[in-house]
Amino acid sequence: GACIGMYCARILALAATLSVIGCSGPGEDPNPGKVTTVDLPGRPGDPLPEPPPPLTTDSIASNSASASAAPALPPKAERGAQGAQQVLSAFAAAIEARQIDRAWAMLGHASQNDWSEAQFRTLFSGLTDITVTVPDGQIEGAAGSLYYTSTMTISARDAQGDPVRMTGPIVLRRVDDVPGATPQQLRWHIAQVQLDKSS
Repeated sequence: GACIGMYCARILALAATLSVIGCSGPGEDPNPGKVTTVDLPGRPGDPLPEPPPPLTTDSIASNSASASAAPALPPKAERGAQGAQQVLSAFAAAIEARQIDRAWAMLGHASQNDWSEAQFRTLFSGLTDITVTVPDGQIEGAAGSLYYTSTMTISARDAQGDPVRMTGPIVLRRVDDVPGATPQQLRWHIAQVQLDKSS
């Protein structure tokens, strides 16, 4: 009777609902009003990564000095003009980066006697925009030693912003390839620096 009819109606309604759901194609959302969320890698509540620190004058100078560090040369090239020029390039880079202590430490004992560390530091005190140029030089030999001579030019500005120029010969020395010479003696070192200041 009536109960059987109501039961059949419910079955038909359920079958119709199932057929509608089954007809939704792949990728179709049967609940279009629902918002889907995607979890990105990382735990909820994790702090954002810290931004990189800002560049400072010290960090720029440090990077510049690091970049100027040349790779080691083969022994033969290190004892030749290429090795001498590499020493001069490192010396120039230290001055440009205002690493005056490092530059003074590269001087040989005779040069350090000519220029005390305080005198050498005073030479660059108050200078800005320092640029150092050292062209290729020449090698000469005498009395068991080799000498590499070039001309160093330092351009800068003083505290008042006026241009400053210092120029003069710079001489590197090393012991010639004589028996018994130590590795240190065979390396180039700065034997003499003469800088005449002008503005």
